[in-house]
Amino acid sequence: MLKKILRWLLTLIYKVEIKGLDNYDKAGKRVLIISNHTSFLDPLLLGVFLPDDITFAINTQISQRWWLKPFLRLSRVFPMDPTHPLSLKDLIHHLQQDTRTVIFPEGRITVTGSLMKIYDGTGMVADKSEAAILPVRIDGAEYTPFSKLRNIVRLRLFPKITIQILPHTYISAPPELKGKNRRKFSGHVLSDIMTEMMFATSHHRQSIFSSLLEARKIHGGKHTVANDLDRVPLSYDNLITRTIAIGNVLKSVTDTSENIGVFLPNSTKTLCVILGLQLHERVPAMLNFSTGSAAMFSACHTAQVKTVLTSRRFIEMGHLTEEARHLSEQVTLIYLEDLAEKITAWDKFQALIQGKTAHIWYQHAKFNPDSPAVVLFTSGSEGTPKGVVLSHANILSNLKQLEARINFTAHDVVLNFLPMFHSFGFTVGTLLPILHGMNTFFYPTPLHYAVIPEIAYEISATIMFGTNTFLAGYAKKAHAYDFFNMRYVVAGAEKLQETTRQLWADKFGIRILEGYGATETTPIASVNTPMDYKAGTVGRFMPAMNYKLEPVEGIEDAGKLHVSGPNIMMGYLLADNPGKLVPPKSIYGDGWYDTGDIVHVDSEGFLSIRGRSKRFAKVSGEMVSLTAVEQMASNAWPEAHHAAISLPDAKKGEQVILLTTQKQATVNELAASTKGVAQISLPKKILIVEAIPLMASGKVNYQAVTELASGKA
Repeated sequence: MLKKILRWLLTLIYKVEIKGLDNYDKAGKRVLIISNHTSFLDPLLLGVFLPDDITFAINTQISQRWWLKPFLRLSRVFPMDPTHPLSLKDLIHHLQQDTRTVIFPEGRITVTGSLMKIYDGTGMVADKSEAAILPVRIDGAEYTPFSKLRNIVRLRLFPKITIQILPHTYISAPPELKGKNRRKFSGHVLSDIMTEMMFATSHHRQSIFSSLLEARKIHGGKHTVANDLDRVPLSYDNLITRTIAIGNVLKSVTDTSENIGVFLPNSTKTLCVILGLQLHERVPAMLNFSTGSAAMFSACHTAQVKTVLTSRRFIEMGHLTEEARHLSEQVTLIYLEDLAEKITAWDKFQALIQGKTAHIWYQHAKFNPDSPAVVLFTSGSEGTPKGVVLSHANILSNLKQLEARINFTAHDVVLNFLPMFHSFGFTVGTLLPILHGMNTFFYPTPLHYAVIPEIAYEISATIMFGTNTFLAGYAKKAHAYDFFNMRYVVAGAEKLQETTRQLWADKFGIRILEGYGATETTPIASVNTPMDYKAGTVGRFMPAMNYKLEPVEGIEDAGKLHVSGPNIMMGYLLADNPGKLVPPKSIYGDGWYDTGDIVHVDSEGFLSIRGRSKRFAKVSGEMVSLTAVEQMASNAWPEAHHAAISLPDAKKGEQVILLTTQKQATVNELAASTKGVAQISLPKKILIVEAIPLMASGKVNYQAVTELASGKA
């Protein structure tokens, strides 16, 4: 009777909803129920809403608290210490009696809002007892006063609480694993199960605007989320109102599902334009203005863009007058200044009212999460750029995958200098903070090496995403205290050099988290995290991603990487068939993306990049990694920049050419600095240049490097 009363009361107060009860029944009799730990309410919620008479394995100290004892009498309690071997052994025997037992593998209530450390002991219990593992996600209780997140999230008296039960699984440790290794393996698997649970139960099947409204509900309309050099901070209310105002006027000059070119810099205005287009089912096509008007027109042709949004102020300040003039000969340029004049006081008032009531009129169900959200263009560093179409679900899935591995809070300040036409800058630098309550500061260019550290210091930035080239440049110019408040520095898009990693560690005391991905993976495929870190690798795969390694002749212990998952693009737009979507497909089937990268995956799931399949030269029948040649050069001359390419060779098939900015560099000097390297792995020729051609993202422009080498060789 008491259970029924409490169930009625909790449902009334918190609108508690339980999902997946059929999974509970299918799990069997010997079940270890694992749950995330969000608040002091968690045992009560599970005890009241889960069927049957379940047992709670609870930390001994917590079970002794006087205010918790009355509630614990509703269920059987198994006091335990997750760090004590005898306590774990007793729990194994208890489970072997075919009981259903709840345990919180984190061992404590979260103080970050995300998963905390997962204890290996819980995994060992599941392994030794051969119990089914039933993952349960509690969502919403972290916003109650019963959580430990005061001053971290916006607490509310009566937030909605959801309890979601996922299908059961088992830990199957290889029989040859014994002792500590088996325990570590079991804990590792359990941690992955928890991470997969956090992603699977996240709300990623919706539109980006729906997610924006959800973020406002969680963090409050007055919470500041965006700022730029104009120093006019935007709250959620401001951002949504401006998005609706610009979206309404863009709706009148564009068509539904039309790809609209965006020729604008990093700014809050650009953010509003992107969200405004998406609101009315228009698709922003982000133009890379650093590549010139010819490349921009090529992109417009590929994506069938007829209208491009830009700004006179931006064109003037960016010295892009010629590019804009050439582009205007092929497409219609619409200037934001002209659109602003069309927005009347009445339009602004309407947008204000619409913004306040968006949670009522916005039809979430009307928008297909699998519809296009953006068109980004590949850098074309090794060929003709392609349009990459990403859906709303692609983008939100990738953000939720990252959130399942790394904790972010509403107190974080993101410094985003990566251009929005770059997938790293668009998805991670822009939408991640906006949709997760962080404050993002937009800076228009990553090339101001002396200014960006000052900006980081001024705004007390806590998170920064960059490439090796940019991070190395900032580290050299920055004062040792400029990044005093930094929690995470994440590197991607190109290999992180050991010299850059060491410089940040020595000068700022910051460990750079290196990741890996591509525009086609939205972009994150793997990343090192504070809990899962291995230097020299690019981390572990994101939750819900699958991978296969295609064998490559001449390469051992590595293969060409193919991936699938919810963050894999909708497809390509190609120049030879403009406007037609080509879905991803590889030798492993539809939906698989062939990355073209040669990788090694170790026993713990960490990826090491050996190079691109196109970045290998075949010299006298042997495969030589051009990436490895560049690494040798970086080790020999850490202050210089390097790029290795291959050119045809009449005798040996191909020859390796190294371009470097190191003065008087020689092959003999390179060989002397790299002990034990085979002669075939050395470049045949070294060309000394003033600068290595780079893309706007900071990556090496190998097409330009090859042309440069061909002219000099």
